[in-house]
Amino acid sequence: MDPVRNPYAPGAGQRPPELAGRDRELRQFEVVLERVARERPERSMIITGLRGVGKTVLLNAFRSMAIQHLWGTGKIEARPDQSIRRPVAAALHMAIRELAPRHRAPDRIEQFLGVLKAFAQAGEDSGAKGKARVHRWQPGIDVPAARGRADSGDLEIDLTELFVDAASVATDLGVGIGLFVDEMQDIPPDDVSALCAACHELSQTGGPLIVVGAGLPHLPAVLSASKSYSERLFRYARIDRLDRASADLALLAPAEREDVTFTKDALDALYDAADGYPYFVQAYAKVVWDLAPETPITTEDIKVAAPEAETELAVGFFGSRYERATPAERDYMRAMAMLGDDPVATASVADELGRKPSSVSPARDGLIKKGLIYSAERGLVAFTVPHFGKFLRAQPA
Repeated sequence: MDPVRNPYAPGAGQRPPELAGRDRELRQFEVVLERVARERPERSMIITGLRGVGKTVLLNAFRSMAIQHLWGTGKIEARPDQSIRRPVAAALHMAIRELAPRHRAPDRIEQFLGVLKAFAQAGEDSGAKGKARVHRWQPGIDVPAARGRADSGDLEIDLTELFVDAASVATDLGVGIGLFVDEMQDIPPDDVSALCAACHELSQTGGPLIVVGAGLPHLPAVLSASKSYSERLFRYARIDRLDRASADLALLAPAEREDVTFTKDALDALYDAADGYPYFVQAYAKVVWDLAPETPITTEDIKVAAPEAETELAVGFFGSRYERATPAERDYMRAMAMLGDDPVATASVADELGRKPSSVSPARDGLIKKGLIYSAERGLVAFTVPHFGKFLRAQPA
């Protein structure tokens, strides 16, 4: 079949042609938008799940919904060991730029931009000696930096004041502001605490600014460790593999728009191969489409295409992550894989390696920091990538 017409999209954060199986989460966020519009109190929202289940896609869908409701929006991707001060400043600058043309008081916008500029410049330069501050952030804000507001250098104080001021601008227009944070588990601990404190203040004052975060399954534990009240501060949505009906819809809807379909046996085979994980569904479907000679796509087409799809996943999805690990970290992951696909006890991993638990802790911590494994609960670890154990067991020793 014509590869140019291939509708499937196995990309990092790339929206699939049919966003199947996420209706419940989309309805939840629609309620959040409507409640904020009616000045009803509402919590910020957190999406969690393994790699490849569509967290970034859903986060982007939420942002599109907010834009359709005329909200101001901004998005950041958290990185380990990087403060969120300037990324948040840039994101809120974008959000305010979206609202500014509709605001009737330009001086209110300028006042906020002055606070925003001061907030961004209050951070410390990690490369400077002592606590030297830098003033190199130039986001195109022509107004002078304000003084005495959101510029103390204490991120918790500054972020709270910035959020309150941004929410006030949105209130003038009767809309909200959404700050969308991807890879939220990578925010440094002190910054997580500051972000929770700022959201807590907004929840008490009813300010129409919400944070929508996406991260790995242990993100709720990261938030809870920073502030005990975070469990009540956010609305949590855990997303996982697609059920059979949703996986079939993800395959059939885009194909039928191109006058192509699948036999029932082919759908069975694809569901078995992809195990319902959205990224795998797209990856297998894309290769099958390119190799199938005609419609309907059959089980024979799946058999021909499966090895090529698995090779692509082994290189791009699994292999690229495996290559990031040190030799000691790879040994740790192989030991995890040999113990099965469910969360495993750290003590069992040490036993499998014939080592003391304390001696393998650096490898475990390194893998957690790289986002390859996570602490499912105290004393247990699991892979962040579905089927990663299966991939490792297939590798030569």
